[in-house]
Parts: sequence; C-alpha cells; structure tokens
Amino acid sequence: MDAAYDNTYHHKLRGRLWQALQESPYEETHDKNQPKPFTYSNPFPPGEMSEGDSRSLLVASTEESLLAHIAEDLTHDRELNIGEMPFHVEEVTPLSPDVGEPGTSGTIETGTGVLVRIPPWRFDEYGIDTDHDEAEFWRPKHTMEPFRNQIEANLDKKHDLFCPDYLPGPSEVGGDLFDGADLIKTFSIPVTVTQGQRETWVLSKWRFDYTVRDDHHRRHLNLALDTGIGERNSLGFGFVNITEKSDRRPGREDSIDARS
Repeated sequence: MDAAYDNTYHHKLRGRLWQALQESPYEETHDKNQPKPFTYSNPFPPGEMSEGDSRSLLVASTEESLLAHIAEDLTHDRELNIGEMPFHVEEVTPLSPDVGEPGTSGTIETGTGVLVRIPPWRFDEYGIDTDHDEAEFWRPKHTMEPFRNQIEANLDKKHDLFCPDYLPGPSEVGGDLFDGADLIKTFSIPVTVTQGQRETWVLSKWRFDYTVRDDHHRRHLNLALDTGIGERNSLGFGFVNITEKSDRRPGREDSIDARS
C-alpha cells in the first residue's frame, strides 16, 4: 500500500531477519556481545512508496548457510513488514560479490551509514578535547586517522571470528585497506538500539577506492562486503557495495559490471 519511507527502519528490519534465523544454529549468536556474521542494506531505492512499487534488499554474510536460512524463511513467509512499510517478497536471488583478483581496481560505497565511535582511552592520542568520558562519534573534525584505525580494529575482530586463525588479519599486513576515501556526508538519526531504548547516532557515508594487492587484501575487502564496516552491522549500519570494478592487469584491461 502507499507508505512513507521510514529512515529509522533498522530495528524493525533486524527483528524480521532474526525471526528468519529462529531455530537455526545462528539463533544463539543473537545475545553474544560480539560482531555478527551478517549485515544488510536499506530497502532501496529510498523514497515515498505507492502500492505496487518495487524495492530491493541485500543481505550479506560470511556464512552461506545463514543466508540459506533467511532465503528459505522469506520464501515460505513472504510478508516482510518493516514497521509501517509493508512488503511482499516476490523473488529471492543469490549473489556472489567479489572485489576481484590481485590487480583489480574498484570502488566500494557505503549503502547505509557507518557508525564509528572513538573510545575515551584514545582521546589523548587523537587530541580530542571533550567534556565527557563516553565514546565519541566520529566526525570530520577528528581527521581520518581515528576513522581508519577504528575501521581496521573492527575488521580485525571480525577476521578473528570468521576467518581461519592461521591467516593474517588487516592489521597484520602492510598497506591500507583502501587507496582513497571520499566522504559523501555525515548525518545523525534516531536509532532504536533495543526495545524502549532510543538514541541519536552520528553516521557517515563514504566512497572508497581500492586496488587488490594480494590474496590477503582480497580476503579483507571481501570480509568487509560480507560483514560491513564499523559498528552495529547487524542493525544494518556499515553495509558496503561494489559500484565499480575493472581488471587493469596487463592483457586484461576490461570493465566488470558490479551489483547494484
């Protein structure tokens, strides 16, 4: 039916996906205080909706079987009501995004806002002067150093959880995760963290350029695709998407269509 687009959809959509994971091996991860093995986009494109309009939703994970549980549930129960936005699932399609082999260049964009908070014990290191001792939301005035460091530390945690122990994480190899980072915007929105708890968070949207250096770098970038970057990915924050990809190795100079 006709509906206004709800930019604070995160809590309701998270609840529907966890509902799909009930009685699966992944249900027990719900209450663990650690990054979750999945993230998801917003229903896109955003904007006012009329009855019969079509929207898409991407769900990413390190675990193919987790995606299979969600797909099976959405196939059998096609109601996907996100708060006051009522949807009916028409089609479930598997995707296999990959940043490409070493030598491939591309662009990754954040489809949803990235949450980065700077812990108070690093305030002095970054020259942050505040009147509180709680984590500080990253803003452009804090410069790129804390943003990069927090993104890498967060991805290290996910690598420890979801990748084999014998493989090096992002902080254990040379080179940056991204070649360049263009800030699209920063913004704040109210977020329902848990039922009855609502907070205002400062988020940012980005466009990242990359060139795959080696197989380790490829794994780290693909991990970011599977789990998101920054914090609270299971609320839908930090979802990233390949928007451009090209193989510039000698003799293989061609453009590759990326998923939308």
